Amino acid sequence: MAGTAHAQVVPVEALPDTNAASTTTDEDADKAIVVTGTRIVRPNNKSAAPIATVTSQEIQAQGATTIEEVLNRLPQVAPNAEQNYAESSGRQRIKLRSLGFERTLTLVDGLRLGIQNGMDVGIIPASLVERIDVLSGGASSVYGSDAVSGVVNFILKKNFDGVELNGNYSFYNHQNRENPVTDAARRAFFQTPLGMTNDGARMDVTMTAGKSFLDNRVNLTGFFSYRQSDLLPQGARSWSACEVTQPTKDSALTCTRSQYTQVGTIIPGSGANAGRVLVNNPNGSGNLIPWGSVAGAAANPFDEFAAQREFNRINAGGFLTIDLSEAAEIYSTFLAYRDRSQNPTPLRVYPSGIYGSTPYQVNCNNPFLSASQGQTLCGGAAGTNTLVPFNLLYRFDGLPPAYNKFENLGYRVTGGIRGKVLKAWNYDIAGVYSANRSTDSYPPFPNEDRLRQSLIVDNVGGVPTCRTGGAACVPFNPFRPYNNAAAFVDSVYESVDGRQISKPSMWQVLGTVSGDLGEYGIKSPFADQGVAIAAGVEFRAERFISTADAQFRLTNGGTDARFTQNVVEGNVEAQLPLVEDQSWTQLLQVNLGYRKSKYNRLDGAFDTWKVEGLWAPIDDITLRGSINKAQAAPSLIQAVQASNINYVTVGSRNDPCATTPDPQNPGRFLAPTASIEACRATGLPDNLYGSQTLNCPDALCTIRNGGFNLTPETAYTKTFGVVLRPRFLPGLTVSIDRFLIDLNDSISYFSAGDFVNGCVQTQNPYYCRGIVRNPGSYTLFSPAASNPTTGFIIQGTSNGYKSDSHGWDFQGQYALNLDTAGRLDLSFNGTLMTSIGSQESPTVTARQCVGYYGPFCGEGFPKWVHGLRTTWSTQDNVVNISLNWRHQGPMTITFNADADTGIPYGPANRRSTYNRIEAYDYFDLATTFNVAKRFVLRLAVNNLFDRDPPLIPNSRSELGLLRNNTVFRYDLLGRQIVAGATVRF
Repeated sequence: MAGTAHAQVVPVEALPDTNAASTTTDEDADKAIVVTGTRIVRPNNKSAAPIATVTSQEIQAQGATTIEEVLNRLPQVAPNAEQNYAESSGRQRIKLRSLGFERTLTLVDGLRLGIQNGMDVGIIPASLVERIDVLSGGASSVYGSDAVSGVVNFILKKNFDGVELNGNYSFYNHQNRENPVTDAARRAFFQTPLGMTNDGARMDVTMTAGKSFLDNRVNLTGFFSYRQSDLLPQGARSWSACEVTQPTKDSALTCTRSQYTQVGTIIPGSGANAGRVLVNNPNGSGNLIPWGSVAGAAANPFDEFAAQREFNRINAGGFLTIDLSEAAEIYSTFLAYRDRSQNPTPLRVYPSGIYGSTPYQVNCNNPFLSASQGQTLCGGAAGTNTLVPFNLLYRFDGLPPAYNKFENLGYRVTGGIRGKVLKAWNYDIAGVYSANRSTDSYPPFPNEDRLRQSLIVDNVGGVPTCRTGGAACVPFNPFRPYNNAAAFVDSVYESVDGRQISKPSMWQVLGTVSGDLGEYGIKSPFADQGVAIAAGVEFRAERFISTADAQFRLTNGGTDARFTQNVVEGNVEAQLPLVEDQSWTQLLQVNLGYRKSKYNRLDGAFDTWKVEGLWAPIDDITLRGSINKAQAAPSLIQAVQASNINYVTVGSRNDPCATTPDPQNPGRFLAPTASIEACRATGLPDNLYGSQTLNCPDALCTIRNGGFNLTPETAYTKTFGVVLRPRFLPGLTVSIDRFLIDLNDSISYFSAGDFVNGCVQTQNPYYCRGIVRNPGSYTLFSPAASNPTTGFIIQGTSNGYKSDSHGWDFQGQYALNLDTAGRLDLSFNGTLMTSIGSQESPTVTARQCVGYYGPFCGEGFPKWVHGLRTTWSTQDNVVNISLNWRHQGPMTITFNADADTGIPYGPANRRSTYNRIEAYDYFDLATTFNVAKRFVLRLAVNNLFDRDPPLIPNSRSELGLLRNNTVFRYDLLGRQIVAGATVRF
């Protein structure tokens, strides 16, 4: 595991044996090797598709705690951050070419990790990875129709002999600077962090032990790994001190402010002050003042949300190989993990609309009411027994927080037998079972009856006493600021959190036979190698179960669900070397593949096929190309996401047709963000345009997830390129590949923001159907527990029309021997995107998103992204010093898009502020010290110059992201310092 950290990316021609140990010898040279992208086993196998490889040295140089972090650095991968995303279950997944998780097939040693997009790659411990092969072109005919955008194959270290301890510790060393967010936070009376901080500590420790027996014919290896990270709240970074928005185009930044205040928000329901949003005066004077008018009169809603989640993870597993003979090797692997993470959130009293249409009530002679408060709420009835309606929001910052808790449990078992028979034939029969249980636990929810009882309080002998509810009722004083009433909280909040559980599982059985027909004389007269073929059959049984307890259903609605799917597939492959080692051509080869798939949920069968070619006119130049066709059925997870209905407000937005409070001027209101024509297209009568009654509670309208039907999609993936190895420059390998991925009837995830932005901007019925108003009130809010049929914005997985991903990959590796001065290694991996296109419907204009971010393009994808690692090693390889340069090209906000992109914005929408993300360059420095071959010390600094991520106002409404003012593509938390060590016994 020690050695040079030079092989970030390898333009693959022949890769190491996927089942070999971490080192090889000359005796291994004649062994058949396995290349990701084919089931054919033969010596000197060459890949016709571009493959990028991440080595264990690169992973160690980065000091990564999660697999997700490792892959985020590859230009081929759309960055993701499930361990930072506040409402995510923490399940890490991979998305190639920005084409979705379901189109990227994840393998471990050539076998499926689990159900597509249903298994957590966190089950794979980073320290046990020998290499990661990323084949970023279609591989559907080899592995299944769901490998549309490519395959990520994790090759694990096995066959250990001895004991190894591996550990890493890291933290962030960040300078919080003044910036526009800190200015906005001060204007909102919010605290902002400034100065140097060391936080966000993370550690991982792995012990691996193995032993070989019976003349090395049997090896048993086991491992145990523990990882943890500390909570780092968003409020710990000055650029995310609050969620910033621009209420109107190019206006000053303002902080999102919540009506869930620590002083108590009171909204009278009758009388002269009906509808006014008031708060208890923070100075304790007993009067009600306008919300947001002074310090403490509004709350920062997201300061305690996680920028890095508190989590711990345990991984364990083992590997067994029994080499009976050349004809039979038995192998088995076992991987298991348990991941727990949590996000803190303050306990709250929710507005009455959460429970239904009946408002809260308070008696006008309530002993907790001051004379001034009684007059404001009750008018002339102040001091009497009269009950008046009001609304209440309260946040208990002085009490221990509640937690959103996430637990993932999973295991994966494989077993099989393989070998070589009759000299020309290899076989492999394997089985996989994987299962995962994901439990999301939500904060305690106030009991409605107890809460209502606690608000109607009489003075009984000088003691405030609940009018109803008896001794179990604890009176609550909502008219006192900062009233952290622990006894009330204990009595009102449910003792059992709401829980949602999902359980994906997969059985897979497959058998493959590979033969070299050259042994029978079946070969081209111009080639040394004969025709090679492979044939395989596969059966998969997939299941997904989703359940929730009554408390979860009360909050989110929905129903329990159980989905199953069986798949039977057969495939054949052929490699046809036509010319080898001739004076006029070094290599000319054609590869063919075909797969037939039958899904029990769908009528008919689906075909996938591939045609590949390799031509090397001379040793220095190899031309390669491929075309893959896949007709892909919806994955089981996609079917679940499409059909299973539940309701949320997390990540939502306000009604664009409402007049909204001005965050800078409480008591004043801003015009709707949508035009009257757009609002008319949502079904809103003209007389309600701009009405305050359309405002959703806390500006978060209801979102309905699911409720769609899916059909298969068809994908064509084409790649062609060249590999250069100039003899005049030994040690240099360069590859340039063009990729073209086109999808018809593409299955995609459509967020609520996609429908709202599309309707507001285009008034196209395709988008406007996603805005479903309540009859009569025309609002977009409905209590989740009622499983409403109106009053929401829809989102979920659905079929679109067309989408594509086109570009160029550039890879290079150069090794220069400096004799006594050591060795210099350079590796380069870059991607030039030329198209990220989408068209949801034939009635919608096709749009082009390369180099753009914002509405209609989401987080976007820069035109150019690259990584360049340069490593110097001493002659004895004792010391390695490595510098990594990561570059992200610039992007422009979609409001300023060129007319020919099809993005539906014009001159009136153009922004002059916060309209562009400039190019970003990160530098990482890593050193490795190999001491006595048994001890390795590693030190690294990632994001050496501590660059802040770009500031993106309105990120929630424009990008569908949550509250962090930026996107996941960039380093979110600043400079990271990593120390690690490996000890072998």
